[in-house]
Amino acid sequence: MLALSLGQAKTIAIAIVIVLIVSAIGSAWLMKTIAQKAAMAVILALLALLVWTQRTSLDECADKVRAGGVSVDETCSFFGRDIKISTNR
Repeated sequence: MLALSLGQAKTIAIAIVIVLIVSAIGSAWLMKTIAQKAAMAVILALLALLVWTQRTSLDECADKVRAGGVSVDETCSFFGRDIKISTNR
C-alpha cells in the first residue's frame, strides 16, 4: 500500500482542487458556448419557419387574386407590407 505523508496529501488535495476549479471554469465556458449555439439554432429555425409560413400565405393570396380575373390588381400582405399582385401577363 502507498503511504502518504501529510505534506503529500495536502499537495495532492491542492492539485485536485486546482484541476476541479479549472474544469469548472472550462465546463462553464463550454456550456455557455453550447447554449449560445443551441439558442442561435433555435432562433434561426423559428425565423425560417416564420418566413416559410408568410411565403405560403402570400402564395395562397396571390393564387386567389389570379383566380379572380384577367386584369385585377390587388394587394397581399408579407410581414405587414402590402405586395401588389397583378394578373396581367
